[in-house]
Amino acid sequence: MSEHAAIGFPRGALIGAAALISVALLAAVSVRSGLVPEVANPQAMRADASVAVVSQRDLRFLDGADGSVLVRDVSGALVTTIDPSSEQGFVRGALRGLARERRLRDAAADAPFRLALWADGGLTLTDLATGRQIELGSFGPTNRAAFAVMLPGGTK
Repeated sequence: MSEHAAIGFPRGALIGAAALISVALLAAVSVRSGLVPEVANPQAMRADASVAVVSQRDLRFLDGADGSVLVRDVSGALVTTIDPSSEQGFVRGALRGLARERRLRDAAADAPFRLALWADGGLTLTDLATGRQIELGSFGPTNRAAFAVMLPGGTK
């Protein structure tokens, strides 16, 4: 038998790994079975606390002939234009993900999105075709600001 085969795996490490796996499984089962409440999402927290919308706008994002994105409210008024060479890649990325979800669900491609500022400072973009909601503040202040300028009255 070689010298390497005689050296076993440390027993303490095996016990620690087994304990970690056991705790993770116990935690998952506790939440799934209702013994431990799930962490509330922002939508549920706002509903429980009756947080009101401070400002909102329903928007449509349209492709411009030059590669820009035209942001219009539902009345057709131009809110802003996102230049293809601008630093607002987050807006494009968020919209690309939402458009992909619309295609997967066979949802209306021309349905508006609702941009809402909440009394608790939250900023959300809701796809009115699929019901999907994105908490824009979770992506940092710069990315949040890229959408906040589209609210009535500008930056919030």
